[in-house]
Amino acid sequence: MDYSYIKALHIIFIVTWFSGMFYIVRLFIYQTEANDKAEPEKSILTKQFNIMIGRLWMGITWPSAVLTLIFGPWMWYEYNGMHHPPTWLAIKLCFVIGLYVYHLSLHKIYKLLKAGVYKYSSTQLRIWNEVATIFLIAIVMLAVVKQGMSLLWGLGGLVLFVILLMSAIKVYKLIRSKNGG
Repeated sequence: MDYSYIKALHIIFIVTWFSGMFYIVRLFIYQTEANDKAEPEKSILTKQFNIMIGRLWMGITWPSAVLTLIFGPWMWYEYNGMHHPPTWLAIKLCFVIGLYVYHLSLHKIYKLLKAGVYKYSSTQLRIWNEVATIFLIAIVMLAVVKQGMSLLWGLGGLVLFVILLMSAIKVYKLIRSKNGG
């Protein structure tokens, strides 16, 4: 298969994988909040969210993660012949490994919610939802900017972004609690 097709498929499955990870945590949040509602609303919402979560996670997100893992190394092999990766790619691959660990953590939450165990609050899940954003920024910056990126400035920018993101979550929580929701 031509390298361009492999790269295109890799990018497509990265996009669908990230989409699934972004949306699944939102559904976890909604299901967690639905669990605090009175009956019959609680049962109706929980049942519907279970269906949505199952279809998204098993039908889109997991297959996309697997296909990303197939096309990524295949693309690298076609382009580089599996030679030692440049520094930017080695760092990117560390972030990719972290992203798969994050994915597995979402699977753990998926299994807990499926069993009716609500271990995390909606605020904790909102914070956890932003982890994918951090990985996305780091991976895309490394893939696009490559060796032109300063490691120090890149990490500094990422830390600053995390601080801003956590501050925004805190402000959102204050506004939400002030408005009674």
